[in-house]
Amino acid sequence: MAAPSELRMDQLPSDPLLHILSFLGFRDLIQRLNELSKHNPLWKLLCSKHWLLTDADRLQSGVSWYCLFKQYYNDLGRYLQYYPVLRRAWEQLKSFLQQRCPRMIASLKEGATEAELNDIEAQIGFRLPDDYRCSYRIHNGQKLVIPGLMGSMSLSNHYRSEVLLDVETAAGGFQQRKGMRRCLPLTFCFHTGLSQYMALQPAEGRRMYESFYPCPDQTARDPSVIDMFITGSCFLEWFTSYVNNVVTGEYPIIRDQIFRYVHDKSCVATTGDITVSVSTSFLPELSSVHPPHFFFTYRIRIEMSSSASPEAACQLDSRYWKITTSDGNVEEVQGPGVVGEFPVMTPGKVHEYASCTTFSTPSEYMEGHYTFHRLANKEEVFHVDIPRFHMVCPPFREPAERTLREPYAETPFPDADCEYGERGSDREDADNGDDDGDRDDADERDDDDGGNDGDDFGNLRGINMAALEGAWCPRHI
Repeated sequence: MAAPSELRMDQLPSDPLLHILSFLGFRDLIQRLNELSKHNPLWKLLCSKHWLLTDADRLQSGVSWYCLFKQYYNDLGRYLQYYPVLRRAWEQLKSFLQQRCPRMIASLKEGATEAELNDIEAQIGFRLPDDYRCSYRIHNGQKLVIPGLMGSMSLSNHYRSEVLLDVETAAGGFQQRKGMRRCLPLTFCFHTGLSQYMALQPAEGRRMYESFYPCPDQTARDPSVIDMFITGSCFLEWFTSYVNNVVTGEYPIIRDQIFRYVHDKSCVATTGDITVSVSTSFLPELSSVHPPHFFFTYRIRIEMSSSASPEAACQLDSRYWKITTSDGNVEEVQGPGVVGEFPVMTPGKVHEYASCTTFSTPSEYMEGHYTFHRLANKEEVFHVDIPRFHMVCPPFREPAERTLREPYAETPFPDADCEYGERGSDREDADNGDDDGDRDDADERDDDDGGNDGDDFGNLRGINMAALEGAWCPRHI
């Protein structure tokens, strides 16, 4: 049953109210109505609704529900429409982290004060949106530590972990340079220099308060031209959608870190006793809009049912892929093993690995199969389906003005047999043009390949494009 809608006093008809009040003496009008308006059960409901307060909170405060509501309203009243949503998101996130990533809890900072946020606004010369201020009243980001609260990614020799910046550090990286005017960093990665930003004013093609990854336009005449991968329409939507993905298990936890792989529940296929499922992720730091180069990683889980008979044990021999881009091009690729490995599957066994691929179109899908043979009978060969999975980059936007270089020559990428694996010389058969950048979950580690200086983003570093030039990966499947 739907909750009753909240009524305001001015919505009630005046005549019936005045008729009722006409029967009361002046003492009742002054004293009794005042007492009823402070009735504790009424304010307990309002404290729970707007401030998520409990009986324990009231007992600790030592005041009535009415007084407690007044205290919170005097301090946080400007955030009334945002506070319950953001407070609930933070509580859900902390409860989840306490169970799955307890060391991350210690990195969270206490909330900022109104005076501190006002000082930041004076420092940067722009108003912070109320949803951002509200969240930072609850927690002022996190300490500059690894792992970052806003997700990690580890693939071959590439590692990313984004810290949710405290407001003081963010203010130090506030942008007023051409191409990034009036942009406040939300996150930062020590290893790549990657940050997500929030636009505090509409400028250079950005919409007010939307969040984005900046992406330098490598084809523009002006080096300050920045394309944008959009990650949220406002801080509230950006933060709460991320928290929802974490607490619902959409993002997996791998060695006490949040990995931003997205799993489509339809991306599961079962062949006999073996089930294959796929999760994907877009890597903005290795992608560009101009020239079009979209980098994805995908994680595959192969599992044999625990109820399978021992005679069903088998070994993976090869893989086959059919790749279809959004412009209709189809490519077929096959090769031995995965990541140079040939996993043996027995009842209850799980094998996971990650790989990567790039496309010149913003969306595409892959599907295929593995070839296995039975351990008890090598002549018994069979296929296991890999479900179709889609890879779609986030929406992107060009700046308001961009002028191409003249003459324009597209940045060349390495040949298709370039190596992006963690094993150095461990590479797939070059004859099939397919280098597998896969890595087993056991091989995933926090590779610290940082230390390169990138573009100067105030006190923070920008995307280190020079460090990424050798990381372009035309096809790793």
